[in-house]
Amino acid sequence: MTERPKKVTAATVVRTERPTPHLIRLVLGGAELTGLPVGAYTDHYLKFVFPPAGVSYPHPTDLAAIKREFPAEQWPRLRAYTVRAWDAAAGELTVDVVYHGDEGLAGPWAAGLRPGDRVLFTGPGGAYAPDPAADWHLLAGDESALPAIAAALERLPTGAPAKVFVEVDGPADELPLASAGAVELRWLHRAGHPVGQALVAAVRALDFPPGAVHAFVHGEASVVKELRRLLRIERGVPREALSISGYWRRGMDDEGWRSTKRDWNAQVEAEESDALVA
Repeated sequence: MTERPKKVTAATVVRTERPTPHLIRLVLGGAELTGLPVGAYTDHYLKFVFPPAGVSYPHPTDLAAIKREFPAEQWPRLRAYTVRAWDAAAGELTVDVVYHGDEGLAGPWAAGLRPGDRVLFTGPGGAYAPDPAADWHLLAGDESALPAIAAALERLPTGAPAKVFVEVDGPADELPLASAGAVELRWLHRAGHPVGQALVAAVRALDFPPGAVHAFVHGEASVVKELRRLLRIERGVPREALSISGYWRRGMDDEGWRSTKRDWNAQVEAEESDALVA
């Protein structure tokens, strides 16, 4: 995965939208977005910078300098979000934020933003875009993966076959998804069941088409772990044909998940290696 050096970019909120009850769309603009290196990937992501209440940082903002010059309790928190769209001509960057009321940090923040407000972010990073040489594509995830899935579908070559599974709370959380590909899309409604239950069942039941697949699977960590085992061990999908990662983990805030993610991934890869040689 590639990521720009941790330069902090300042942007201005142009407008906000509510495409679904659990999604807040931020449209950002400003002179500092000129030349933003977005376009190589469909999973480009930013990390929004959240100063503690009552703390402001000098502009331009330098995260390394903040950690040198500010006490630890005034260091910012970061939250990663996928770029939904970049309109270079208009200079507008669109980011979708999952919203569950007062829960979490970024959702309530996004709900309170108004046109003219200033936001800070690092990035973009990214690593995945649909391989035009693949025989077919598999895209699967929950709400957190929906912006990247939507962007990937827009990048598919004309007629490219794609099986797409998106798990959301209910019908009101569905969005129109455009693509020139031959897309078979299934919206999976959680409807009070555990996160990922419907998603795992749907991917497990899929009759895989012949040929080489290029897969993008992201969402809750334990769900992604199960799907990774299904794809790598049971289906034999090569590692290089698979973009897969836990965007979040039940029972943890983002800081907790990021602090344990490296060890989690190492354990998953070790278990996968053992299973592949068994």
